[in-house]
Amino acid sequence: MTSPNGRRLHLAAALDHSPDHEGVPCLEPARLAERGALDFVTLGDDAARPGTEALAVLSRVAPATHRVGLVPTVPTACTGPLGEPFDVQAAVADLDRVSRGRAGWRIGASTTEGAAADAAARLWGGREGTSIVPRTAQGRPVRVLDATEPPARPAGARYADVVLVRTASPAEAAAVRAGLRASAAEYGRDPDGLRVLASLGIDLGDGEYAADPGHGGGGPRATRRGPLYRGGPVGLADLIAAWHREGAVDGFHLVPAEPRRDLERLVNGTVSLLQHRGLFRTFYPGSTLRDHLGLRRPADRHPVTGRAR
Repeated sequence: MTSPNGRRLHLAAALDHSPDHEGVPCLEPARLAERGALDFVTLGDDAARPGTEALAVLSRVAPATHRVGLVPTVPTACTGPLGEPFDVQAAVADLDRVSRGRAGWRIGASTTEGAAADAAARLWGGREGTSIVPRTAQGRPVRVLDATEPPARPAGARYADVVLVRTASPAEAAAVRAGLRASAAEYGRDPDGLRVLASLGIDLGDGEYAADPGHGGGGPRATRRGPLYRGGPVGLADLIAAWHREGAVDGFHLVPAEPRRDLERLVNGTVSLLQHRGLFRTFYPGSTLRDHLGLRRPADRHPVTGRAR
């Protein structure tokens, strides 16, 4: 479903700090996100149980869900006998197979991580001819990168399918999006193959009450932990609709203050209202994460042919 400006609205949610449910952390929140037709959920290593990587947690969630995308943080520091790029590629590709094409990989933005992303892209694209990992249902898992800090933006423009930006200003978000799209074109990419999502903390503890001053129609409030919206589901729906209508972003990555409470209010309140207004889909358009995001399945060759880093 497209909005009046002709672009799809994309929504994702973080499952970090979700409680354990019947031995599988994040299972019920992931099912709830799927019920709301969210594009994907993310999970960082700090949200997993001690000794359990986020990727392993979402690999256990995958068989119990059917459509929602699953995007763990997978640091390239998790090495093995094949070396970092091969290990990351194999691990995320396994999740993509288990989930039947719903996996993503949230990568870091340091120089080392950027180089690893480039290596993985070449392997998944078949350019080097040395990959031992077969291509998956969606060609390669979706790459997600936080490009809030300016040094991370070249990597986002060159390598990422989805870029996250933490900002309380729609004008700043629009400027970052425009810059990323321009850079992507310079690298030989189709800018329409890049999705820019505002990453926003949400605290919906006030139920249906109006947003706190500074959180409502004027936008979220900047805090030490990043931009935060505190208020009700209706006000959040208005904020999401306004930013998307203005072309500031392609959607939102929402980070609940209290996952069980806020995700339930997000899906049952905010998302339902956006669906009622015709701004967000009521069902998934396909079976893979690329389908949800409206991204093409990549060709067998690495698509980046522009300037060297």
